[in-house]
Amino acid sequence: MGAACALLLLAGCGPKAPGDQPVAAGAKTATLPDMEADLARTLTEQPGFYQQRPLSDLPAGLPWQDGSDLPEFADPAARKGGTFRYYIQDFPRTLRTIGPDATGGIRPYLLDYVSVYILHDHPNVAGRMIPGLAREWAVDDAARTVYYRLDPDARWSDGQPVTTDDIVFTFYLMRSPHLGEPWYNNFYSTRYERLTVYDRYTFALTAPQRRPGLDEQISQFAPYPRHAFKDFGPGWLERYQWRTLPTTGAYTLLDRDVDKGRSVTFTRLTDWWARDKRFFRGRFNPDKFRLDVIRDPDKAAEAFARGDLDMFPLSLPKFWYETISSEHPAVKSGMLVRTKFFNRIPRPDWGLWINSHKPGLDQKDVRLGIHYATNFDLVCAQFFRGDAVRLETRSDGYPFRVHPTLTYRRFDPERAREHFAKAGFTTQGADGVLTNAAGARLSFTLTMGRPDLRDLLPILKQEALKAGLELRLEVLDSTTGWKKVQEKNHDITLVALARSVEPFPRYWEIYHGSNAYEDAYLDAAGKPVNKASEGTPNPKPGKVRVQTNNMTMTFVPELDRLIEAYDQAETMEEIKRIAVQIEEIIYDQASWVNGWALPFYRVGYARHVRWPQGFNVAKSRTADEFFLSWIDEDARRETEEARRSGKTFPAQELTFDPFGR
Repeated sequence: MGAACALLLLAGCGPKAPGDQPVAAGAKTATLPDMEADLARTLTEQPGFYQQRPLSDLPAGLPWQDGSDLPEFADPAARKGGTFRYYIQDFPRTLRTIGPDATGGIRPYLLDYVSVYILHDHPNVAGRMIPGLAREWAVDDAARTVYYRLDPDARWSDGQPVTTDDIVFTFYLMRSPHLGEPWYNNFYSTRYERLTVYDRYTFALTAPQRRPGLDEQISQFAPYPRHAFKDFGPGWLERYQWRTLPTTGAYTLLDRDVDKGRSVTFTRLTDWWARDKRFFRGRFNPDKFRLDVIRDPDKAAEAFARGDLDMFPLSLPKFWYETISSEHPAVKSGMLVRTKFFNRIPRPDWGLWINSHKPGLDQKDVRLGIHYATNFDLVCAQFFRGDAVRLETRSDGYPFRVHPTLTYRRFDPERAREHFAKAGFTTQGADGVLTNAAGARLSFTLTMGRPDLRDLLPILKQEALKAGLELRLEVLDSTTGWKKVQEKNHDITLVALARSVEPFPRYWEIYHGSNAYEDAYLDAAGKPVNKASEGTPNPKPGKVRVQTNNMTMTFVPELDRLIEAYDQAETMEEIKRIAVQIEEIIYDQASWVNGWALPFYRVGYARHVRWPQGFNVAKSRTADEFFLSWIDEDARRETEEARRSGKTFPAQELTFDPFGR
């Protein structure tokens, strides 16, 4: 029997997938895709990628590891129980974790923060991995391969075991054209060369080239449950829009706990398979995790102050210095705790992302003028009250400085006007806005999907006018704003990507031309291809590629060739050398205006919320990312009684810098 067909024999007879229910006699039904049949065809057609080998073929003498020499980072004494109350600004448009609208909303609580990956990087020890779904693993750098043994205890939330069936399905899913997600299609096709299955719990992943930290590079993903995707195929987005799926994580979302437009509530699995595992015990402690929709952050702050929420982010200066200041009665009475935590992460790339596909913005001199007309230094001084610093490059915060000398362009209205003049904008109107010979105004819409940052926009607007540039401000809710940007309908957007905590930056998804245009490169037959190395640049690309993170619509063939070489680099020295060249081209293209960074996050929480010693881990991007807190129910009752009686507690204002700045 062929290797592809043998893989199918690993599938068990699981329960019916969600939506796979008996149909009443006489009912009319639509023909649904047969995922298993398509999967079988895929395995047969791609034998070079999907391979089956007997366990006896597993190399002998592999250096198996399990992370047992590494320290725990949660508090094993943390208590289970209670309901943690938090908020979201907009109700999610889908429960999918892939596809349109899936990256916003509640995805962190469906996937990123809670799902168990094959391996996780240790959040306090750089370059070291800890077990996830794999209980042990072995790295063979020479063979560019990592071998894994799945934990036989691992279960989906519906009780089904996690096996290599799910690993095979996940790669099929992510590489499938039916997925409709070019980023995932590319990532799972180019980062992996081969998937080898040895038995129900043993498999290996081979990369196309050696990379520093191979296990870190290819092991951090969460599989999807094969038994829950029986009707995956054409039209799947609509069918799975509101479908709740089994998870490997500690929390499940039940249909009855989705109150559309109002709230979602996650329920802790009391028999969660990883509850007592070394790097999961002491985490995911509340019995319920409730997210209420509160569209206005100011209203959310009020709810937090009166005790209706258990936590509220205070990184924005308005909330730290004014709304929930140290003088707030709930803080002075000890009901609420204010905390500042210095983390160690690549900084989110806040800045202006200029859509260079748009008329006017396709001129480099206009983009350069926008750089010099943007006064983020004043934003740091006024809006952030000196707490924020300017980003030198869009790759600040990695273990090494990605470029040794590059820095941001300083605010300079005169230099801005020089560039605008080169682009033909020489006449200033009565309102201060420049026009060109055709009467077109130097005016663009600045879109932002963060209502809580709206107060910084007038600073940018009034400063830009000094250079003759009009910024028309558009503030949308987070979901609508992100959708507009992902569809490439913006002029300029103020946004940031939450960076993965990795040893070096990624560039392909943000700057490669194939993520700007579907027809950026053409092969000899004139068909679109996704790599510069596979075709020639299309001199007139016309089909915009949506749902990618190339929000500047950058298409520079020289840059694309460097990005492809960077992704093939096998040593840190080579990675660093090419990164310098990439950063220089990004700087020269001027499609991203350096924004700001905060070297910490600030958070407020109720006094009954407890945290481990040291508060959090080095790689935490938000206070709740690693689910380390727990609820002290005795303290909650004590606090509720104190609110009624007027009793007070000592005020708590805490700062943690356990890893050094």
